[in-house]
Amino acid sequence: MELKTLVKEEDLKKRIKEVADEINALYDKNEPLVAICVLKGAVMFFAELVQHLKMPVRMEFVSLSSYGCSKTSSGRVSALNISLPPLENKKVLVVEDIMDTGLTLNFLIDYLKTKCKVKDVKLAVMFNKKCARKYNLEPDFSAFEVDNKFIVGFGLDCEEVFRNIPYVGYFEQ
Repeated sequence: MELKTLVKEEDLKKRIKEVADEINALYDKNEPLVAICVLKGAVMFFAELVQHLKMPVRMEFVSLSSYGCSKTSSGRVSALNISLPPLENKKVLVVEDIMDTGLTLNFLIDYLKTKCKVKDVKLAVMFNKKCARKYNLEPDFSAFEVDNKFIVGFGLDCEEVFRNIPYVGYFEQ
């Protein structure tokens, strides 16, 4: 199988900067924002995105999974590490690599609202895969839309490899 390019590295970085500009337009530049990276997939998107945010940013990380080593969602979320500092009355931006069914993000947003009692939570995703959505949840910020391709690179993986590729690609079947 050959890996085909879906989004080139320079196009990724340009669009992520544009998403950061959208976020900057929404938030007060003097009010702190807690940015939560959903590991491992969002780490490259997160690192690129937060560099362009103009407000004070506190960076936090959670590890959730609904895929395991499969190419499809298992239908349940595994909270591998969801330890967060007190977030009551904080403004939060959740940063995720891809939103497909919405299962993982629905779980995390519910957790932040009910358990952490955040003031406000917004969602930024690198890829929005609307065709796979099973939950009534949409991202507030999205860099790209993608159809039903299984994509890898720039943090996205297939069985824990290909995350290091500096662009996003897919395998031609």
